[in-house]
Amino acid sequence: MSSSSSSTRNIFKLGRYTVCVLQVDPKSCTRTTSSSSSLHSHPLTKPLLIATPTEEGEFPVLVFLHGFLLYNSFYSQLIQHIASHGFIVVAPQLYNCAGPDSSDEIKSAAAITEWLSDGLSSVLPPTVLPNLTKAALAGHSRGGKVAFALALSYSSTNKSASNGTNSTIKYSALMGIDPVDGMDKGKQTPPPVLTYVPQSFDLDMAVLVVGSGLGEIKRNRFFPPCAPKGVNHEDFYNECQAPACYFVVKDYGHTDMLDDETKGIRGKLSYCTCKNGKTREPMRQFVGGIMVAFMKAYLEDDPSYLNAIKGGKETRIPVDLQTVEFLM
Repeated sequence: MSSSSSSTRNIFKLGRYTVCVLQVDPKSCTRTTSSSSSLHSHPLTKPLLIATPTEEGEFPVLVFLHGFLLYNSFYSQLIQHIASHGFIVVAPQLYNCAGPDSSDEIKSAAAITEWLSDGLSSVLPPTVLPNLTKAALAGHSRGGKVAFALALSYSSTNKSASNGTNSTIKYSALMGIDPVDGMDKGKQTPPPVLTYVPQSFDLDMAVLVVGSGLGEIKRNRFFPPCAPKGVNHEDFYNECQAPACYFVVKDYGHTDMLDDETKGIRGKLSYCTCKNGKTREPMRQFVGGIMVAFMKAYLEDDPSYLNAIKGGKETRIPVDLQTVEFLM
């Protein structure tokens, strides 16, 4: 293997691109002119947070789905990390309030997918072009469940997007960041994604699953685990087919990839409901870096970063890993 690129650039630190963060409101769509907006056959229905390189170029696209009752803004440092390595990250706010059923979130994520081909270019800097032939889908916590559900065509509105027909969007990579499918085995939230049949996910794409070592541990007697055993990362990975990668981070928790400061009641809850590590930065750096390595391998045909980690040659990983598995 050639390790030149992985030895010269640390994917766990910020990359070489300057990044700007855009807020796109579906009501005003202030960065879209009325004339171009009228041409869109798939209107934008949810507000977006977009992290994009500012330099001229064409970049792969990642759609990132937030966790249960969290705000997309809580992931601003993570998505800027990813964008700084040459990716356009689109993070919709799927809802403000939600019950146990995630069906509407799946439909909303499908609608965002359809909007990309019509609307994404119009809200980006003029010299930045999205390469929608290189697209990835990711989600954290319940957003991870939604990402898997969308990839598995649970939403009829997204079947064209997931199988590549009648759509310009076909996801080539799927990433579940500490995905959760309910409260416990037998207590999955609708629609259930896990089937408990090994390698049953029929996905025409590579999959990355990242788990938190502390996610299945209660913080205290008042709150259940944030990523309960039986419906968490381990179960999602067990149902993946090759190619798939699986990493479990020791000594870090379910919300440790969020921003250092998450404000408001929900921001405070992200600290006190889950068992967490000492600081968030190392987990966030790892999650950002491993997502970059995975997308470079499966969107850009550059496996050097992922191979360096697989071969134990990457010494700059900012966390200790308790599980590293590759299904090839």
